[in-house]
Amino acid sequence: MTTEKFQDLPLEEVMGDRFGRYSKYIIQDRALPDARDGLKPVQRRILYAMFNEGNTHDKPFRKSAKTVGNVIGNFHPHGDSSVYEAMVRMSQDWKARYMLIEMHGNNGSVDGDPPAAMRYTEARLSQVAAEMLRDINKRTVDFVPNFDDQDMEPVVLPARFPNLLVNGSTGISAGYATDIPPHNLQEALDAVLMRLDKPGCSVDELMTVIKGPDFPTGGIIQGVDGIKKAYETGKGKIIIRAAATIEEIKGNKEQIVITELPYDVNKANLIKKIDEQRADKRLEGIADVRDESDRTGLRIVIEMKKDVQAQGILNYLLKSTDLQITYSFNMIAIHNRRPTLMTLPLMLDAYIAHQKEVVSKRTAYDLTKAKDRLHIVEGLMKALSILDEVIQTIRSSSDKRDAKNNLQEKFHFTEIQSEAIVSLQLYRLTNTDITELRTEEEELIQLIDKLTNILNDEKKLIRVIKQELLDVRKRFAQPRRSVIQAEIEEIKLTLDVLVPSEEVVVTVTKDGYVKRTSLRSHSASNGQDFAMKESDYLLYEATLNTQHYVLLFTNKGNYIYQPVHELPDIRWKDLGQHISSIVPLDAEEYIIEVIGIESFDKEDTFIFTATKEGQIKRSPLADYVVTRYSKPIKTMNVKGTDEMIYASLLTPTQEILLTSNTSYTIRFTAEELPVTGVKTGGVKGIVLKDGEYLAAANLISPESNQELVVVTQRGAIKRMLLSEIEVGNRAKRGVVILKELKSNPHRVYAVLLATAQNHVLLETERGVQETIHVLNLSRADRYSNGSLKVDTAVDGALVRAVLLPKD
Repeated sequence: MTTEKFQDLPLEEVMGDRFGRYSKYIIQDRALPDARDGLKPVQRRILYAMFNEGNTHDKPFRKSAKTVGNVIGNFHPHGDSSVYEAMVRMSQDWKARYMLIEMHGNNGSVDGDPPAAMRYTEARLSQVAAEMLRDINKRTVDFVPNFDDQDMEPVVLPARFPNLLVNGSTGISAGYATDIPPHNLQEALDAVLMRLDKPGCSVDELMTVIKGPDFPTGGIIQGVDGIKKAYETGKGKIIIRAAATIEEIKGNKEQIVITELPYDVNKANLIKKIDEQRADKRLEGIADVRDESDRTGLRIVIEMKKDVQAQGILNYLLKSTDLQITYSFNMIAIHNRRPTLMTLPLMLDAYIAHQKEVVSKRTAYDLTKAKDRLHIVEGLMKALSILDEVIQTIRSSSDKRDAKNNLQEKFHFTEIQSEAIVSLQLYRLTNTDITELRTEEEELIQLIDKLTNILNDEKKLIRVIKQELLDVRKRFAQPRRSVIQAEIEEIKLTLDVLVPSEEVVVTVTKDGYVKRTSLRSHSASNGQDFAMKESDYLLYEATLNTQHYVLLFTNKGNYIYQPVHELPDIRWKDLGQHISSIVPLDAEEYIIEVIGIESFDKEDTFIFTATKEGQIKRSPLADYVVTRYSKPIKTMNVKGTDEMIYASLLTPTQEILLTSNTSYTIRFTAEELPVTGVKTGGVKGIVLKDGEYLAAANLISPESNQELVVVTQRGAIKRMLLSEIEVGNRAKRGVVILKELKSNPHRVYAVLLATAQNHVLLETERGVQETIHVLNLSRADRYSNGSLKVDTAVDGALVRAVLLPKD
């Protein structure tokens, strides 16, 4: 009969089976800690191998390579790097709250530097690690054969303190990951003691002693609710924040000093990221970032520029860097050979059950030893009482075996007792020895009685466990390093933090070139020689602060939101940057109006917009704030061939004046216009007939001494009083402000609100400019067409009519 050499199996089955086995292995025997001793197999094997070799805290350090070779050769058949890395991690005081291994030499750093090779470093078990391994040789834990059946290794360590809580754990396996934060030893032991006294105690009661995690790197933990949830369910979130103080230094400057970082944050990377923000000018308030850490401790200094408030910068850094992180509990451990999401009570119960087993097994071991010794002591005492006969019997025997047989036959000694008697040294036969044996017998009887009571009475067993936990606590307790704050503090960011306050000149040209210019550059040019293309002209020029904003309105009913500090910083004599390189615009889209905004918080301020077809609207200024402004934002739903022609700030006390190209004008109060949302289309402002369009919109301020200046397409200009137009209602036909001529009638080109001190600039296609002082214009009535100032037939059509500033 031949056996099949090959098996024909479906790939899915083989894959499923192999991956299942692999998953079982990495879950149970690699990446997740045991709930009892809080160790992964590689860690357990390292500690046991070092203990076995006598590489303990009371002996000299030993080369790490020797330990690694020992671990690989005897217990852990994997790569040396995985063993050495696990060993190094247990020795790093910024990773482990209580190091289980002490290491001499370079064992890495908070900056993420790699440790020296294992041939250079030396290691030994720490004092606290001795408590993990105490009594391991008293059959307290089960041993199993190692990978080649040449040796035995422990399944779990006795762990005389709850290491899973104290040092925490982190790991990724198949389908499971774990993140258990480290805790303070004293608090963890107090929690175990409370659970021993009151097995049913609640998480709230436990949290009176175990306040929360205690990270080796310190820091500030925020969010007690997150801690409680994690303790109750195994999952929860907390915030860890760096410990930072603000110091004043000379020169009216401040600096942020960071002395503790959140757990597991790489210091070098953090400093690099902060410095990048300074170099990229995202944080212009920072002058310098320095790492002043030394052997006395961590110290990062962030120095501010003069007069910059450090608190605001600190808030920004907390929000945008790893100075503040979110830590997520995911407390998974191997409990009863399966991965389990551990609550705090379950962790404590698993540890207590383990301790009961360890102490019971140790007690049983000690009891057996004590009984065996008592048996020998009784034999020796009996032998001393009949010493002469015993000596005679031994002397007459032929050898040791014969002597033992003769003693057993003649005096009824047992095999063990007769072995002890024949091995007795002659000096022990003195008279004093009997008293010693009697004392030892009494002590052994008492000990056996005590050990038997411990095994038979759980209360006494618990008392022993408590006693030993208190002893560990007394020897290893350390004060907390992490501060716990109940609430998660919301970080409020204000723009003045990130952007130093600076006055700049903001300019926008008709063709869409924008820039901000420092006052120094502006005054160096004396405001002259502004760089722009020949056919272009300034649409907007104003001195604003870098903490202000500009809104640029386009003919397509959109607006562009730009913080002033984000505008390109360009010299006065250099051409600005085209708006389309900052925000994408349509081919036919151009800027019609620019408004500088100091703050969007003004409740009674609105933005008023109007379209060519007579639609008007007002929306609250506060609604124009956006957080994402990489493209134009709709502000007026412009339909068909219509386009937006006007935008301005409006207050409820102002009046609105609308004028059609055929000179029909209406005037009404702002209250007539309903308040609508930013994206709406608006309402009818003025009644227009076919072929007519809205030529001008103006906002009249109360108690101003403004007058109307009307410019016609034929180059005529006239000045008239506002009182000529009565206040009425919205959406009416209005009154005419020009005289209708039968041939070549005047049409409204622009309507300006001016005072007597203003000048009006008229410019034609051929570049002819005419400046007219308003005071030089005589007042006319509604039916006048004014006086011709520009010959449009010769100089070309008007391209602009603007008021010049008073100066």
